Amino acid sequence: MDTSKKTFVTQPLLPSLEEFIPYLEKIWKNKILTNNGAFHQQLEAELCKYLGVKHISLFCNGTIALITALQALKITGEVITTPYSFVASTHALWWNNIKPVFVDIEPDYFTLDPTKIEAAITPNTTAILPVHVYGNPCKMVEIQKIADTYGLKVIYDACHTFGVKQNNIPVLNFGDLSVMSFHATKVFNTFEGGAIVCHDATMKQRIDNLKNFGFAGETTVVAPGINAKMNEVQAAMGLLQLKNIDAAIVKRKQIAESYRSALQGIQGLGLLEDMPAVKHCYSYFPVFINHEKYGKSRDEVYELLKQHNIYGRRYFYPLISQFPTYRGLESAKPENLPIAERITEEVICLPIYPELEKDTIVKICKILMK
Repeated sequence: MDTSKKTFVTQPLLPSLEEFIPYLEKIWKNKILTNNGAFHQQLEAELCKYLGVKHISLFCNGTIALITALQALKITGEVITTPYSFVASTHALWWNNIKPVFVDIEPDYFTLDPTKIEAAITPNTTAILPVHVYGNPCKMVEIQKIADTYGLKVIYDACHTFGVKQNNIPVLNFGDLSVMSFHATKVFNTFEGGAIVCHDATMKQRIDNLKNFGFAGETTVVAPGINAKMNEVQAAMGLLQLKNIDAAIVKRKQIAESYRSALQGIQGLGLLEDMPAVKHCYSYFPVFINHEKYGKSRDEVYELLKQHNIYGRRYFYPLISQFPTYRGLESAKPENLPIAERITEEVICLPIYPELEKDTIVKICKILMK
């Protein structure tokens, strides 16, 4: 094993160039690069089938998809959300002139805590934006009950949740809309890319109009839309990814099991077990460092791994509520978010991707066992 080789938290799953070239040749022959081309249409159909959803609209990336989802549901005012996510979750609200209201996370899987939501609802609240953190489903039944009681929309940030099911039901079928990311770092990637999942044809058409400048025909513009379309090269990449995605998820599961087997029982090092009745995609493998019990801080462990050319990521640190744009909000005060404040100082995600070598996994575990 090359000890000078850098190992990052993720590595994109790529098909062979030999497989990709015929798709490129078709694109070159057709000279259709975007605007709902043949590969785009095919990928939407195949993703609906694979994911078990009724309608999916492809996007150039997940952030623009989330911004558009808020527009599609005409969300305004305030939206209740989590501080424990990638910052794009809340940026999408800000770009829509929506005020984020942060609520703390639950202590087991770090998703939005339903028991804290009602206290944060005001007359200006219009929606809830939970995140399926690390691909672990939120408490969706409880969240939907609150939303129904108060007449709120629910938009799920499902960017970590490709193919995830709970009780054999795709998590993408919950809420009003779910937003996905197909970024290069994700389990399923289209280089960049994303999608909105919805449940009826009328909403699908509205979303499709919005992502294409608001056009509903050659000269008819029905809404102030945006240019958010996925191009044909991205769609072709997605079609190839689908051919290998099941095998890739199996490999991710094996890596997660290897980590758990080696690291189980180390004092001060916390692990997440699979959720009961959930089919996971193993998008991340977080561990949690208790400074007092482990003998090193999370940041010391982070730097130690880097010394061995292992580049984990502190997902999610800092909290979104700690960034300058948001920290002046009342809901962003640390005393309102005690669990999120603690977890953000403990978390580090270890490398996990299908081509991660066994020797590297052993090396990482030995470092953490010292």
